[in-house]
Amino acid sequence: MPHRLGTFEGELARAATLPAFAYTDAAILAAENARIFRRSWEPVGNSVDVALPGTFFTAEVAGAPIVVTRDLTGALRGFYNVCRHRAGPVAVGKGARKSLTCRYHGWTYALDGRLVKTPELGAVEGFDPTCHGLRSVRVEEWGPLVFACLDDGAAPLLTTLGAIPSETTAHDLAAMRPVARREYEIACNWKTYVDNFLEGYHLPTVHPGLFRELDYGNYRVETFSNYSSQIAPIRPVADGAVGRQYVPNEGELSALYYWVFPGWMLNIYPDNMSLNVVLPRGPDRCVTIFVWFQKDPDAPGAAEAIARTMAFSHGIQLEDISICEAVQKGLASGAYERGRFSTLRENGVHHFQSLVHAALTSASRPG
Repeated sequence: MPHRLGTFEGELARAATLPAFAYTDAAILAAENARIFRRSWEPVGNSVDVALPGTFFTAEVAGAPIVVTRDLTGALRGFYNVCRHRAGPVAVGKGARKSLTCRYHGWTYALDGRLVKTPELGAVEGFDPTCHGLRSVRVEEWGPLVFACLDDGAAPLLTTLGAIPSETTAHDLAAMRPVARREYEIACNWKTYVDNFLEGYHLPTVHPGLFRELDYGNYRVETFSNYSSQIAPIRPVADGAVGRQYVPNEGELSALYYWVFPGWMLNIYPDNMSLNVVLPRGPDRCVTIFVWFQKDPDAPGAAEAIARTMAFSHGIQLEDISICEAVQKGLASGAYERGRFSTLRENGVHHFQSLVHAALTSASRPG
């Protein structure tokens, strides 16, 4: 089905958007899972949950269950959460243990993936336990996060992140600790939500509260190979801080918004950081996961500060959900085929859609 997408114009002023059916077609979503999500580095958990030897957590990448462990030597490891016997799960949730045991028939694996116990297997001919360990998954850490990639041929995580690590050094992200998590189910295609995130064009009309915080005239998006950054200067406080969420100190005049292909975002503010992950759940449904981080969550006033941040974020998210769900209905209405991009405000959307188109139509490494 991806060939139906046709061509995609690389010049912003001449380009049209992806066609409406790209946001409603189940075959397109299946291709996206195979060609995009199963080939990308995805944030799957927090480093603090596997900080000690013997700890683990479970997650999913493009529908594939995985388990991340810190083995008894201290090495970070990732595996498919799939027993080699009859495909049962070898771990549930997160915690600490010395081995992983399948809930189906009790086959047991060491935290480094080796098969160590096969109860009542009997006299099976030609069976070599060393060839039946858990299938590995690539995992890496950056900042307070753990990432996984199902594609052995994908570039390393740091290559994917480009200049983001160097640009955020001053924020000491590795010192951040998760303090809150919230999920939203949204009746829209995952790309509808990402499109919305990647432009400030809608701020004046959809987000009046956020619009008051930011210097809209100097809001801009810079695109790179597989990510983009949004530079959003915080509006200076001229006449007191009444009604303002962010009151910048000297040298803290900008919020940093990063989006990394295909669907995760890092939002860095003067006093906190949040991760936003968008996961497809169907052609017209997605889930967005928000995780908030602070450097010193036990400091006086920290809990109150993050509560205010979450409340402010929740209001913005409800505004985004409302417009994204309305847009999804418009995409499915039959009245819309393609649109055009604002050359002043939608270069980030054009960049994202070009990456999606390239992934779905490339003849190399077919999914």
